Amino acid sequence: MSLTIAQRLDSLKARTAELAHWRDRQSVQIDGWTFDREPIAHHQDWPHRKGTVHFAASAKAPGAWPLDKIRLQLDLGGESLITLNYGGEETERFGLDPYHQEFPVRGREFSISTESVARFPFGEPNRSPRLNRARLIWLDEPVHRLHLLLRQIIEAVDVLDGHEAVAHIIEAAEQALRGLDWPSDTAAYVSRTSGAVMQQKIWELPELQDNPAGLDDQQSASAHAAFDALTLRLKELQKRFPPNGELLLTGHAHIDLAWLWPYNETRRKMRRTFNTALSLMERSGDFRFNQSTAHYYAQMEEDDPALLERIKAKVAEGKWETVGGMWVEPDTNMPTGESLVRQVLYGQRYFEKTFGIRHTVCWLPDCFGFSGALPQILKLGGIDSFFTIKVNWSETNHIPSDLFWWKGLDGSQVLTHTFDNPMHGYNGFVQPDCFVPTWKNFRGKTQHETSLLAVGYGDGGGGVTPEMVEREVQLRDFPAIPQARWGTVKGYYEQAHKTAAEKQLPVWDGEIYLELHRATLTTQSGVKRKHRQAERALITAETIASLAHMLGAEKPRSLESDWRVVLKNEFHDILPGSSIREVYADAEHELDGVIGNARQEQATGLTALASVLPRGAASSALVVVNPSLAARQLNATLPDGTAISSADIVAPLSVVVFDRSALKPASGLKAARQTLENEHLSVTIGTDGSVTSLIHKASGREAVDGSANQLWVYPADKPRNWDAWDVDADYTAKAIRLDTPESIELVESGPSRAAIRVVHRYRNSRVTNTYVLTANAKRLDIETEIDWHDRRTMLRTLNPVAVSARQATFECAYGVVERATHTNTSWEQAMFEAAAHRFVDISEPGFGVALLNNAKYGHSARGNVIGMSIVRAPVYPDPLADEGAQKFTYALMPHEGAWHEGGVLDEALDLNQPLMTVEASGLATGTLSPVGVTGTPVAFSGMKPAEEGEGLVLRLYEPAGRRGKLSLSLPSGWKASGALNILEEPMERKGAADIMPFEIRTWKLQKG
Repeated sequence: MSLTIAQRLDSLKARTAELAHWRDRQSVQIDGWTFDREPIAHHQDWPHRKGTVHFAASAKAPGAWPLDKIRLQLDLGGESLITLNYGGEETERFGLDPYHQEFPVRGREFSISTESVARFPFGEPNRSPRLNRARLIWLDEPVHRLHLLLRQIIEAVDVLDGHEAVAHIIEAAEQALRGLDWPSDTAAYVSRTSGAVMQQKIWELPELQDNPAGLDDQQSASAHAAFDALTLRLKELQKRFPPNGELLLTGHAHIDLAWLWPYNETRRKMRRTFNTALSLMERSGDFRFNQSTAHYYAQMEEDDPALLERIKAKVAEGKWETVGGMWVEPDTNMPTGESLVRQVLYGQRYFEKTFGIRHTVCWLPDCFGFSGALPQILKLGGIDSFFTIKVNWSETNHIPSDLFWWKGLDGSQVLTHTFDNPMHGYNGFVQPDCFVPTWKNFRGKTQHETSLLAVGYGDGGGGVTPEMVEREVQLRDFPAIPQARWGTVKGYYEQAHKTAAEKQLPVWDGEIYLELHRATLTTQSGVKRKHRQAERALITAETIASLAHMLGAEKPRSLESDWRVVLKNEFHDILPGSSIREVYADAEHELDGVIGNARQEQATGLTALASVLPRGAASSALVVVNPSLAARQLNATLPDGTAISSADIVAPLSVVVFDRSALKPASGLKAARQTLENEHLSVTIGTDGSVTSLIHKASGREAVDGSANQLWVYPADKPRNWDAWDVDADYTAKAIRLDTPESIELVESGPSRAAIRVVHRYRNSRVTNTYVLTANAKRLDIETEIDWHDRRTMLRTLNPVAVSARQATFECAYGVVERATHTNTSWEQAMFEAAAHRFVDISEPGFGVALLNNAKYGHSARGNVIGMSIVRAPVYPDPLADEGAQKFTYALMPHEGAWHEGGVLDEALDLNQPLMTVEASGLATGTLSPVGVTGTPVAFSGMKPAEEGEGLVLRLYEPAGRRGKLSLSLPSGWKASGALNILEEPMERKGAADIMPFEIRTWKLQKG
């Protein structure tokens, strides 16, 4: 009777499983272990599992064992860095985790020491860790190779279901198995196979031998012959059924800088993973490995400089590929444009200094969507290619290409590739059932003959296993499945660029929005707020010091060390809010340190600036610095708490000295219990605590439709997956409006500032809105304090505005993105929560309303309603996310014209970075403007000391999509360079005008 293919496959699986029990010919247990210098026995629980512990033992293999066949097998109950010492200075290190538990050795005698944690790769605690296994084995290599080859055949048959080659492949495997000379001695056989699943189900096993015999030489030789015959048959079949497709393999170990474990554990993960990768390179001439993130290598300089030197040697050999060109793999939705520039600037400079390499490929496999500003930033940093796979996670719509040009806001393009591996994505495996679907899913195969595939255990590190390296060699001979070879990411993109030069590839224009993980724009708002404060504080500190230098003070010092801390905390599982509580304790502490340092630098810069200003008669002088390109009305809070809101104007990038005694508040500020009014706005606060009227006086228009700043609580913010990451589209199905405030009271009514405070309570939480109108304000500020103590509950502000438009404008890095206010298509329906930096605006011809903020990112625009997510409270992976108090401000701003005509950006930057002031005496009043910018309106990115040589670097950008003339004016004795890229090197501009839509422009300013 003939068997079906399925039956024959089942038989093959059973026979293959049998082989595993004879993989070792002999074994010896390693005894004499210590745990933190105290004895510990096999199968004994750890005495404790706090922090990092240390195991130690000595091992000796029998003299008759062939050295090249000796393997060390360890399972100590957690992750470890193991060190084998062969005497003297000869050592070797490996990473030990659930996927790396067998290691080759260099000698018969050696000592073992470890740094171990009772954790699994994804940070999960091993609550009952024990010393599970420690032994040396004599590997029966023919059995091992045959067993692995048969497993790969099974995987290939499974995935090639229905292919003509399947019957031939199975027949070849069956023939190989029939050639085996296999042991059958009862005692040894039962003992050897006692660990099999079915044997473990037996009521009571007979007495088992402690060390049952393995194969003898003749039996092992039969396995060798079977392997050779099977390999030869596969090669013959490959001629009849050639490989279908080609994959370029890059060894990879995605190591999240912090996620389900704190950063200190990542430092250990790096050493474990990197030692493992190096050990594979030393035993394979073909294996290639890539690792991104300049920060990791900089950390390795401190933690293990010898390891870094070994990595540098492999980089020089071309086996270890540093990739990415950025300081970390950052979130790209929330950092300001200048932060993204610093990611590339400091990343590329570090890679060049340390390895002599600049990168051309941006490697961001795991980020949660990508800003449309990124292509231009990458191109200006020498990077022309981009890799991710996260776009494949979108739950509704998918970008229709996986090899395409990604076109950014300004028109810059980078060649982009993303592969769709259903078997753990960028943590792929080297096996047929990974290769076949990855190739099948490659939509660009009609244009380019190869897809990339990253392989190796990751997220928690670990990387490639020895088995994966061995699998690749065996799979070279397989019929029908895609051909695969080790290579470099850079090499892949070089070939892809050749294809792109010959063929017309698709273009994706604008941001890459991920239709998943939308809640990462809101979760852990504390770190988001501090991150924005740190960004702005550093930019402002550099700017003040630069302006002071242009007026005669010393050259400013580099703040790169503080920037590196900010960039580190932009990592795509820190800033988005998807990590454990310990990560946020560290992040907020680090960012607080940056903010403190930057404010000290600001104070030093202001003092230096005041010291070089012209002397004069103002005995009570107020020195005001405008670190922006917006002319701003004077709003300031002085050290004694006095608020100043005058009609005086502070010019862009200027230093103005006022006689404080002559400053007068702008006229017309009025306040009552529920109304605020000044020259520009008239505000009414309703009994429900919302803004029931916001009159824009210049136009006479009512800005709100019914009421604005409606506070809504969503008590069913309980996503089906990914608690901290996701907010599901139906979260609004249950909503509670906070419309019965505990109190409404007028709390300030001074000549410069008036305020009404509204207090709401929801269950265990309190929300306090203080509506603030200054004498010269064109916006209504809503200073907010939250004390939040409710889990799985979301709070938003909804703002219906008296404007009708089909598009809303969301600020992003270096520009804006327009998004539909309607939901005509599935793409628009899916974009129910999206990123905005400092404002969202809805405008119709002649009039519009903007919602500004100084700490938030998650927004929506549906119809005429601008929404902003204020707080949410997931329980995984941090059960106390955003528990407790926080402060921030948002604002409503009606305006005439479009957003860029009505001063929205100017007000947004004023909310985020107030004017800087310092009191002095004996100065002359007046304005000094070291840098003048005229022509097409542009925005300020940063001003800093040059990375090389003397001088300052000035960076501006066009924020609204305009083009035109642009010129700089500098003090006598200063000159501006030609166009620079963001690496501060000369470049050739191709723009027809001085400034092009959304263009980033950089100059070096020097004396002489």
